[in-house]
Amino acid sequence: MPGQPSITVAPLSPDAPLPLVEQITDFIARGIETRRFRAGMRMPSIRRFAAENAVSRFTVVEAYDRLVAQGLLEPRRGSGFYVRERAQPVRAARDEAPLGSKIDVVWLLRNLYLENPRVLPAASGCTPNDWFDPEMLAGAMRTLSRREGGAAVAYGTPQGYAPLRGLLQVLLAELEIEAAPDNIVLTAGASHALDLVARHFLHPGDTVLVEEPGYYVLFARLASLGMRLVGVPRGIDGPDVVRLEELMREHRPKLLFLNSVLHNPTSTSLSAAVAFRVLRLAEEHDVTIVEDDVFADLHPGRAHRIAALDQLTRVIYVGSFSKTLSAGIRVGYLAARRELARDLADQKMLSSLTTPELGERLVYNVLAEGQYRKHVERMRARIARAIEPAARNLERAGLTLLHEPGAGLFLWARPAEHHDAEVLAAKAAEQDILLAPGSLFSPTQARSPWMRFHVAYAANPKLARFFEEVL
Repeated sequence: MPGQPSITVAPLSPDAPLPLVEQITDFIARGIETRRFRAGMRMPSIRRFAAENAVSRFTVVEAYDRLVAQGLLEPRRGSGFYVRERAQPVRAARDEAPLGSKIDVVWLLRNLYLENPRVLPAASGCTPNDWFDPEMLAGAMRTLSRREGGAAVAYGTPQGYAPLRGLLQVLLAELEIEAAPDNIVLTAGASHALDLVARHFLHPGDTVLVEEPGYYVLFARLASLGMRLVGVPRGIDGPDVVRLEELMREHRPKLLFLNSVLHNPTSTSLSAAVAFRVLRLAEEHDVTIVEDDVFADLHPGRAHRIAALDQLTRVIYVGSFSKTLSAGIRVGYLAARRELARDLADQKMLSSLTTPELGERLVYNVLAEGQYRKHVERMRARIARAIEPAARNLERAGLTLLHEPGAGLFLWARPAEHHDAEVLAAKAAEQDILLAPGSLFSPTQARSPWMRFHVAYAANPKLARFFEEVL
């Protein structure tokens, strides 16, 4: 028949590990790529292709549908399927976009999420993808599909999937934090939880206390909402409580945001004395504490948390599974006193209705099947193995560490001589190395020689060679 390909028999094998649908899809896609099937050519009819290859017509229908979805074929009503005219290839954004020279929070985030394979992401704040366990997630997804079917596509409720909140009650109890399911609101990651709290408590012009150095995304978000940020110096044991008392007395803030365990960017944790003193100061000055504990599960032993001392009277506790389970699922949570949790759930409902229940059910299945604890133990061990070579590599390159942590994703380091970290970051960008200068971790963007390094990438020889050249 004119216009039909001269060869329609595909090299298919029912015994191959690849399903027949995918074998057909790959066969036709390769034919189009090599121009065996040219643009405008009419493909064999579904009936003919199925007969000549001894496969089901349903199999061919699914393969053709996939090729249409991929933009390789186009259906024409009453006529059949045709090879689509190929558009000019578009280079991926990560191949076009250089790291750039304007060093700010947006610059860092944009470059981190481009995932350019040429770039060494020494500044990363995320768990590397290959440290997660996709098989564990796949198993939980299969369980979810088998047991719950259509229920997983529902909107969900404003406070989040109730069975997961029930499991979180158990996990929080292990941290000595008493929280019933009604005290817990599920969120789209920890950043969403922090945003809900800020929107509930604050108005433009309000003063907020944050740690310095601290979480740069929080700083940028609060500033965009019109808040006035005041930094509290952070030491190895936690916030400087003497300075904290002075700032509370001077500014009378509504909120204090702090990162209690394995602090970002220093990987330090609160001491018992500092945790107790911070809570006493908050009580004296009527300040609500927002305790960001997203790295909780990465700490291998007992850690001190203000929420455990306060039992959610004055503390809002924030957690997440993005650092341990999957960055893509985006399931976090906050725990607060019951009335406040209900108000925050209302705030969530007004801004996003609910959070995706599919992800919440998936996290529930992972936790309920009992694999999560072993996975976290393996991740802790991997981090511990990465810290020592990362620290030695930085020291050999001429940097000094604030301290060498026994856990946590980050090292906080500076050159032995005073160098502006922003200048170093700009030079590193020219060599496809992404650095996070200390100014980004300051609420006022104050210049700093300090830099944050991820332990997964800081041992890379490329990083050491860069510093040996420029220092």
